Amino acid sequence: MIALVWNVALMLIWVVLTGAFTGANLVVGFVLGYLILGLALRDRPEFAKYIGKVPRFIGFIGYFFWELLVSNLKVAYDVLTPTHHMCPGVIAMPLEARTDGEITIVANLISLTPGTLSLDVSTDRKVLYIHVMYMGNRDEVIRGIKSFEARILEVLR
Repeated sequence: MIALVWNVALMLIWVVLTGAFTGANLVVGFVLGYLILGLALRDRPEFAKYIGKVPRFIGFIGYFFWELLVSNLKVAYDVLTPTHHMCPGVIAMPLEARTDGEITIVANLISLTPGTLSLDVSTDRKVLYIHVMYMGNRDEVIRGIKSFEARILEVLR
């Protein structure tokens, strides 16, 4: 967390020095701060861990937007065609996420994707109940959501 604060501080210093508060300049400042931290403090374990997390986070963002696009197109196709292809159902997915923060982020990102909705978490916080529009093969649906969860946890941990 401290590494992220340093990176944001370096980004803001860059924005102040250049005098341009734009989205592109913020990105340039963040990248420059990331490179400076990566080169100067790569021997410190907390910074080395941070340096590895940023590419995983960017990869997850790309993966999430791809999944968002595919699920939007699938739902839109189902809405626009005269026959409905949906087969709704509720599944109980075992969770790898353990903390309240991890469970909340996983549940919210699942709910943001069209066609899925997080319903509840078991009292022991080991199972997430999810409503899916396209049940198909239950094990395949769980496998897809578990891979989604694994990518989220890879960024968070």
